[in-house]
Amino acid sequence: MDLLFIDLGSYLSIGPFYWMIIGSTHPSGEIFHLPPKLLPGDYLAKNFQSLRESLDIAKIFWNSIFIAIVYTLVSTFICAMAGYAFAKFRFKGRNFFFFIILFSLMIPFQVTLIPLFELMVSFNWLNTYQAIILPSLASPFAIYLMRQNMQAVPDSIIEASRVDGAGELKIFFAVILPVTRPALAAVVIFQFMSQWNSLLWPLITLNSKEMFTLPVALSSLIGMARIDYGQLMLGTTLSTVPIMSFFLVLQKQFISGILGGSVKE
Repeated sequence: MDLLFIDLGSYLSIGPFYWMIIGSTHPSGEIFHLPPKLLPGDYLAKNFQSLRESLDIAKIFWNSIFIAIVYTLVSTFICAMAGYAFAKFRFKGRNFFFFIILFSLMIPFQVTLIPLFELMVSFNWLNTYQAIILPSLASPFAIYLMRQNMQAVPDSIIEASRVDGAGELKIFFAVILPVTRPALAAVVIFQFMSQWNSLLWPLITLNSKEMFTLPVALSSLIGMARIDYGQLMLGTTLSTVPIMSFFLVLQKQFISGILGGSVKE
């Protein structure tokens, strides 16, 4: 019985993705046809041509990939170092600052939009890559996850490395990071997916089609009078397949890293 419910839940989860992929091969008028068409059509090339005419899809893909990769690498490094500091260093105000980080998780992003936007205007950063990448590099959730995983690393290993003459940076790169690879993989997936799917902040800060990311570009396809659902389905499919593939490749590390965060000190 449990397996039946699991299988049913799996089919219900896969259903919208299947319908999206099938919809990308049909013209807009046939997507909502009753009964629904469950087999691929022959309109994929036409939808792709329409999508290319509406958007510079190659440039938009480059923007999304560049922003997501740079953000993921820099953010993961910053959050890992912060997590290591909170987990293994004793300094005045450590618990207070960590509480502030956790408290910031409860602040809606919408509350910070106006101050962040004014800051970007004062830096003359609107419609630039740095406006998208820099404001959210220090992710509170990623810092918390890294800190929880690094607390499980025995202090004796770190002390032994110090006795052998290793500096703090060498300990961080040669000892801590290899041990916490599952947590790093989890943070990489989480940060990459959050940036790849980000819409609200890029929509506010980007004002030219040459700088659009995929979510912003796809939102621009929704017009006031007419919506071409065929090219919209195709664009959404092109946006979804890379992130799904990325998650499926690293899903074991993601689950291990998330479970590692439950280890108590």
